[in-house]
Amino acid sequence: MNTTQTFDNRSIGIFDSGIGGLSIAKRISEQLPHENLIYVADSQHAPYGEKSTGFITERVNLIAQQLIKQECKALVIACNTATVNAISQLRSQVDIPIIGVEPAIKPAAKQSINKKVAVLVTQATSQNPNFQRLIDRHHNGALVTIQPCPGLVELIEQGKQHSDQCYQLLKKYLEPLMSAGVDTLVLGCTHYPFVLEAITSITGGLIHVLETATPVTSYLSRQLKDKGLSANVKQTGQHQFFSSKVSEHQQQLFSQLWQAPLTVNALTIL
Repeated sequence: MNTTQTFDNRSIGIFDSGIGGLSIAKRISEQLPHENLIYVADSQHAPYGEKSTGFITERVNLIAQQLIKQECKALVIACNTATVNAISQLRSQVDIPIIGVEPAIKPAAKQSINKKVAVLVTQATSQNPNFQRLIDRHHNGALVTIQPCPGLVELIEQGKQHSDQCYQLLKKYLEPLMSAGVDTLVLGCTHYPFVLEAITSITGGLIHVLETATPVTSYLSRQLKDKGLSANVKQTGQHQFFSSKVSEHQQQLFSQLWQAPLTVNALTIL
């Protein structure tokens, strides 16, 4: 009996408070090059890390609905702060797959030799009870230190991830963790992979660093396959980029982080 393969070439919607989610979107584009992507940066309101749960939830719902209007077949909340604050209520409202990002506590705790793990997060994530419950579930006997990093997302949003100011701020957050014997570091914000070079320099490469782009992409791929939503592998995926605060500087920053020229369009609903 002949069976006809069906494809779903609608876009995957990806959004973050700003440019951090590009670290997730880039990995998705590399691993699933046939998928169409729409990326939204809510840069007008970045960072979410200093905002209230109510405000974050409102923004998440507004952007998600806009992406759904664009007929996206799945959504990736490429923001740790938005995930811990708003993903559960969003899933209760819509019926397409919604993939969030969670700090890699479980694998970090499993591989830590000293049983000392630290998680770099935004202020809002550090204070969120869902995040604390995640640690309680997955710490596996390891001591997990939560390290809020105020100011770090702002510097990355400004394109200052390679500046001395950023380096010194990271030193302030990392040196106490190193002194405490932490051997495994979890990047609990999608902006933070863009300062991995500085983190490695400060730690001398002696601390193992875990991020979430690869597991998120793998989970997304499985969800698409399981639900019959995968695009035709013979096509080359198209990428669209939107921001609630378009500027020439942001355009340059997007292109720099994506490692290719691109156009950032204004998200006019906001």
